[in-house]
Amino acid sequence: MEKNKISVTSDNIFPIIKRFLYSDQEVFLRELVSNATDAIFKLRTIAKLEKIEEIIDDLKIQVKVDKNNQTIHIIDNGIGMTKEEVEKYINQIAFSGAEEFIQKYQDKNSRSSIIGHFGLGFYSSFMVASKVFIYTQSYKTDTPSIFWSCEGTPTFSMKEIEKRDRGTEIVLFINEDSREFLEYDRILKLLHKYCKFMPVVIYLSSTEKEKETPINNTTPAWKKNPTLLMDKDYLDFYHELYPNQLENALFWIHLNIDHPFRLTGILYFSKIENKIDFQRDRIQLYQNQVYITDNLEGVVPDFLSLLKGVIDSPDIPLNVSRSHLQSNTFVKNISKYITRKVSDKLDAMFRRDRKDFQNKWKYIKIIVEYGMISTKNFFEKAKNFFIFSTINEMFFTLDEFKEKIKNDQKNKDGKIIFLYTSDKERQYSYIKDAEDRFYEVLILDSPLTVHLIQKLEMDSPDISFVRIDSDHIDKLIDKEKKYSSELSEKEKEDLKNLINTHLTKEYKFSVQLESLSKDDSPFLIIIPEFLRRMKEMNTLGKEIGKNDQDKFYQIIVNTNHLLMKKILKEPKEEKKRTLIQEALNLTLLSKNLLHGKNLTLFISKKLEDLAK
Repeated sequence: MEKNKISVTSDNIFPIIKRFLYSDQEVFLRELVSNATDAIFKLRTIAKLEKIEEIIDDLKIQVKVDKNNQTIHIIDNGIGMTKEEVEKYINQIAFSGAEEFIQKYQDKNSRSSIIGHFGLGFYSSFMVASKVFIYTQSYKTDTPSIFWSCEGTPTFSMKEIEKRDRGTEIVLFINEDSREFLEYDRILKLLHKYCKFMPVVIYLSSTEKEKETPINNTTPAWKKNPTLLMDKDYLDFYHELYPNQLENALFWIHLNIDHPFRLTGILYFSKIENKIDFQRDRIQLYQNQVYITDNLEGVVPDFLSLLKGVIDSPDIPLNVSRSHLQSNTFVKNISKYITRKVSDKLDAMFRRDRKDFQNKWKYIKIIVEYGMISTKNFFEKAKNFFIFSTINEMFFTLDEFKEKIKNDQKNKDGKIIFLYTSDKERQYSYIKDAEDRFYEVLILDSPLTVHLIQKLEMDSPDISFVRIDSDHIDKLIDKEKKYSSELSEKEKEDLKNLINTHLTKEYKFSVQLESLSKDDSPFLIIIPEFLRRMKEMNTLGKEIGKNDQDKFYQIIVNTNHLLMKKILKEPKEEKKRTLIQEALNLTLLSKNLLHGKNLTLFISKKLEDLAK
């Protein structure tokens, strides 16, 4: 038996491999099965080129778990290796540059900077194995079979052995710390994760379950010609990808391009309600049908991380563990291509069947909004198919809505005002005031609303979005009719002082006097548009917290309401306080702002009044 050293001058290469790749320990199986797949593909290629007479069929990969002997066997009937090829591919290629590797990384903690520099696929075996055997027989029948072994040191053994069938068998002697990989279910789970769609059939067996279990679908839908697929095929594949998904996908996009880069895949739009949901079932990245990761940062824009599906490209640069994407021109171009395909699909759906598009809109709106906010190219296209819903469930594009309201809804500066509500129930009274004046009100209830309207206003300076409760409706929309105050300046000053004096400690709202119609409410509680937007921009559309709300709410006092004259004429201070508090409580109650002690006191008082 020949004994020699692997082509590396330092003896501490294996501890470094184990240390830096440890958190990716499970990828050893993917790497070895991928190598077996490559061996079978090479055999097919050579068989065609060299016109080998031997019938090459039943090409497959077998994974066998032997718990009794604490080994895992990965067996293929592919091209195999000669002695010279073992020397080249196992003893030399894997450790080319190993000297630099050791010097550069042995004292560093960053695993991500190492991966991608060295061909450590086969040697990932030593993350779980204390010893590795290779049995291999080349397709060249006149060459001997070779046995190779290594115990995780730079020393290996190699010798010729009795003739074997064509192909390679790798035997891993699992170390003490990695016994979990001797469990059948653990290996089954890993094969389903990494090898579910590999292009060569894979079988799993064990000493406990001798019957071989087929693992993979070798011809997944994304590799097929889209013209040959029916809707059922796409939906079946969706559930194959995500077995826990009970509902069907709404629609999908089949990606297929071979220049200037190669990429195939299917992206699914599933139902997403009104929230940013970075779900567990994310888009999966494959390379030649080998699962790589579901972290596609950089490959697809952030907003498409809300989708599901598969992307497969051999042109996306990966590190040796195939787990970390490296950004380059290919990646950027792929990202642009995917963005364009998504925007083209949505635009085509909108133009082809607008009614159907509107029916799906509530489930995909958040994705479109996110894309418009975060991706310039998508924004330019999406402006044409983004639709607004009114409170009466009528749908308009931005240009359509602008045309509809341009003569009736303008502010004092001449801007077209897009009135909107974020909550039809809580803002009902404000909506009613707008409807009484025949204004159109949109529903914008997304957590991304404030960011989207900022973007749209920058793009169209002649429009302004204003939430319906940010001021009195006659202040939001400029009206020719103005109301003069029926109170003198002194009466207004006295009224303001009274209200400030008698507001409870819990409500430190700012007070503003306005001359409104006698038919309007005595008090109006608002949050000015600018202040609310600033708050929402910092909280991604979350509700303003109870501790912060006093800073933003304003009370508008209608100086023309009859109650104000009654308060001013009331001689008793206690009665004045009661009138102010009662009116304020009713206003707070109508806005769902009366809580806790004040709500309890208010209800008790009303019950007492009823009992009198």
